[in-house]
Amino acid sequence: MRCVVQRSGPASVKVEGRVTGNIERGLVVLAAFAPADTDRELEWMAAKLPRLRIFNDQGGRMNLSLEDVGGGILLVSQFTLYGDIRKGTRPSYTGSAPAGRARELYDRFGVLLRKHWGEVAEGEFGAHMQVTLVNDGPVTLILDREAAPAGGSP
Repeated sequence: MRCVVQRSGPASVKVEGRVTGNIERGLVVLAAFAPADTDRELEWMAAKLPRLRIFNDQGGRMNLSLEDVGGGILLVSQFTLYGDIRKGTRPSYTGSAPAGRARELYDRFGVLLRKHWGEVAEGEFGAHMQVTLVNDGPVTLILDREAAPAGGSP
């Protein structure tokens, strides 16, 4: 599982001109899923996001989490995060879960995320979306959580 997380002011997602999700402040999370991802990876990410200490405290240090400052999470599916362009110039997406599996993982991730944080807005899986955000800082992080190999733990 791979997420790009941006600390954001106002953010929204539109599909065919209609807003499917918006937040006033918080995190914009672009999420992609690998074929081997399980609830273990999804749960780890869902628990971690609201606790990321990427909001400024009174001293201007990134010391506060979404749990401390409030706000929302705008979740957007983005399989292109697994795009591989090491060879040639056209990305290969073989590292991304197939559409049916990715949709299951995305839906499950949304459920788990809501378990850890009440205010979650979303884009629309598989749709052509327009994402608008004010990247606050800017602060952008990439979080990866790989599925454990058979018999091991990441």
